Amino acid sequence: METRDKLKILADAAKYDASCASSGSKGTRAGSQIGSTEGMGICHSYTPDGRCVSLLKILLTNYCIYDCQYCVNRISSDTPRARFTVDEVVTLTMEFYKRNYVEGLFLSSGIIQNSDYTMEQLIEVAKLLRTEQRFGGYIHLKTIPNASQDLIDQAGSWADRLSVNIELPTESDLVQLAPEKKKPQIVSTMSGIRERIDETKQEKKAGFKPPRFAPAGQSTQMIVGATPTPDLEILKTASELYTGQRLRRVYYSAYSPIPHADARLPGQSPPLVREHRLYQADWLMRFYGFEASEIVAESDSNLSLEMDPKLAWALANRHYFPVNVNLASREELLRIPGVGVRSVDRILKIRKFQSLRCADLRKLRVAWNRTKWFVETTDHNPGLASLDKLDLGKRAKPKNTQLLLFDAATSAFSGEV
Repeated sequence: METRDKLKILADAAKYDASCASSGSKGTRAGSQIGSTEGMGICHSYTPDGRCVSLLKILLTNYCIYDCQYCVNRISSDTPRARFTVDEVVTLTMEFYKRNYVEGLFLSSGIIQNSDYTMEQLIEVAKLLRTEQRFGGYIHLKTIPNASQDLIDQAGSWADRLSVNIELPTESDLVQLAPEKKKPQIVSTMSGIRERIDETKQEKKAGFKPPRFAPAGQSTQMIVGATPTPDLEILKTASELYTGQRLRRVYYSAYSPIPHADARLPGQSPPLVREHRLYQADWLMRFYGFEASEIVAESDSNLSLEMDPKLAWALANRHYFPVNVNLASREELLRIPGVGVRSVDRILKIRKFQSLRCADLRKLRVAWNRTKWFVETTDHNPGLASLDKLDLGKRAKPKNTQLLLFDAATSAFSGEV
């Protein structure tokens, strides 16, 4: 098979893996300019500073000895098969890199022969790129569950980031749809990576210069919508992985129906907005101090598709608001809808020198149309503003205006005000 034909098959097969990002890694090419490119096998990721990073995203092979029912590359699938040699992947990467089409490589693979053999092939690609080609770009390697710790150590010495896909949120989901994969084995592989990352960091703190090991950390992916598992369980699993394995990212991938699928799988994809809400909730857990159990307010243990989870939490916890931005703690400020982490840090700095007014918050570019219902400033009290808007005239205003405030806020977001 021609290399171009292989690339067409193996780049298409790689599109189902969402755990492709380069945040946390520093580029090695001075003054490199990164632009958006379109082409076969090229995906786009974004660094924390907003730069667009293009990666060659392919599988080494889409042959696989496992029969995971949600996977288009499972052994029982009739999809066209292809396999790159190690040298072909190295050549492709360098050709794309030299032409400035990509800044790095994301390499995964179906499992062939066994976990160790597959892992050896992936490592060989990264090793040749670093040693023979002097490749200074970003490398993300997919770590094969149940591979030996020695191979994981080798992979981390050549790659910027490693990832092991948890695949499904609960162990019962794996038993149902991917019986060859065991959650303890997957978590054990993650633990091995975490321990090596921790060792490297400790040695650096002690003043030593240890060999590099996955400086951009590790990530994972969960498929959403292949089973009836609710969002609450998905977020609890993500929280456990962040806490126990200190992952950089958990990626959520909406299930995509595949040809000749198992009857236990749904016939259509879940709404893409569900995937979006999970990412928003994930952000709240990582940076805003929320727990998974408090984010999900719906009775069916799923996130609301109509509004973002932070706003949904605020409307479900009316007693918490309004928050006085001149007196509240950082934790309280982080829970205000429409106010981000950067805005909170700026608020804390500014209020040391002056009291904040509405105009100050607008200058900080908070989402004022949303935020105004939940904050109190020197010149703004949302409860009293709501009473005035309802034109109560000379009637006595109730002492507790929170209920009225949230009725007005809820109406505003449903289009009634």
